[in-house]
This record gives sequence, C-alpha cells and structure tokens, in this order.
Amino acid sequence: MSDAVDPLRVSTEPLGHVLVIGLDRPDKRNAADLAMLQQLALAFGRLDRDPDLRVGFVHAHGDHFTAGLDLADIAPRITATGLDTVPEGGLDPWGLAGPRVTKPIVVAVQGTCLTLGIELLLAADITVAADSTRFGQIEVARAIAPFGGATIRLPRAVGWGNAMRMILAAETVDATEALRIGLVQEVVPHGQQYARGLELAHRVAAQAPLAVQAALANARLAIAEGDAAAAASLQPDLVRLMATEDARLGMIAFADRTPAQFVGR
Repeated sequence: MSDAVDPLRVSTEPLGHVLVIGLDRPDKRNAADLAMLQQLALAFGRLDRDPDLRVGFVHAHGDHFTAGLDLADIAPRITATGLDTVPEGGLDPWGLAGPRVTKPIVVAVQGTCLTLGIELLLAADITVAADSTRFGQIEVARAIAPFGGATIRLPRAVGWGNAMRMILAAETVDATEALRIGLVQEVVPHGQQYARGLELAHRVAAQAPLAVQAALANARLAIAEGDAAAAASLQPDLVRLMATEDARLGMIAFADRTPAQFVGR
C-alpha cells in the first residue's frame, strides 16, 4: 500500500525572480489545515534557498485570503509541546520557530482575512489589500489566544489600543480602517490586489538583491536588538556591499543613466 499523499493546499510558481505562493483551498475559504501550513513552510524554504528567487509573493486563490485555522483538523494535532508545522526543508512563514526567510515577502489579501492571515502579513514586509477585505484577530472568541505572532507584532504595527481592540475584543476592521492604522500599506479595488501586489514584488526583485536583503536584515535587527545594534552593522554592511559585482553594475548604470541588471553577486 502506498503512503497517503497530502492534498495540494499551496501553489507555487516562479515568475522571473519572484516566487508566487498561493493559498489554495478556496472551497474552505483557505482555512489552514496541517497540510497547508506545512506546504507553506516548504515554499518559504524553497524561496530562501534558491539564489535565483529574490522575493516571495503570497496571495490566495478564490474570494477569501483565509478564514484562519481549520480547528477541526488542527486541534487534535496539538500536543503537549504545541503544534509542529515546519517539515524538513521548510521555514516558518510566521518567523517564530527557527530562522526567518531572508528575502522580502509581499502579500495580497482579499475577502476574509482572519487570525493566522493577519499574522502572516505582520511577518511579511508589504501588504496590498482589496477593498473587500475584513480583518479579524478573533482567537479569544474561540477560547484560544493568538499564537502566530499577533501579540508581539500587532501592537508594534498599529499601536497598543488598536491592537487590543482587535485581539481582546475580537473586533473586525475593514480595509479602510486597516490602512488608517497601518496594518496594510495600500488598498485597491477588489480584483486588483493580485496585479498590484505582483507589481510591487517585481519592483523589489529588480533592485540589487544583496542590498535588499542587507536592508531587510538591518531593519529586523533594529527591532530585535535595538538601534545601537543595527547602527553598528551599517558600515560593515556598506563595505561588504561595495565589494560586490552588483555594486559595480550599479555604478555603471548610474553613470550611463540606464536601469541596472543586477546578478546577485
């Protein structure tokens, strides 16, 4: 008898230097079962390892980004040590267990975006929302607490009171409010979120990838260890980047007033 194969829950497609990652369980509003969580982690691992991939673009098939966890599937799998969602070769998309992906993540959301969906965009770098999107950090209404990073990152992103309104009162907000409080960076008409998000991902991918990764790492360092630690790495990073092939190409492009074609070396 052959081993059971998990159903496809996450699509992946390289488009140039962008890895397009799609939540693919539209019949369940992309509610995340264990197969989706593990496949998403594997996609992030692939993005991080492949030198030709520079940016991840996460979107969702269907009318909704995600209804959150599929508790019927997930609850029985929670052990005394928690929930294991990162298989060998994967990286935690929420950046809480083990090393984080070192490359930027752009997210496009629409329709329902609950719980782990909000936490996924909080762990990402740029989010585009359709004007149809409603956001809810509603775990307490289900007698659990957020465990994907909302308690850590949401107050930092939107301010204490706005975060507590969402986390403690389980109050949902629409896309306009999400933009106002800083949860998302741009709102577009429903149906345009994929194209706009992919456009931004390609724009990031067109920049010098080693410089992009260095800038991302330094910003994360400032949050994790403070301004002094981040400041201390700025000059060493500059020296390292100036010695790259991309720096030479960038200087030539600057002098010629032409777009640089970076090679990631």
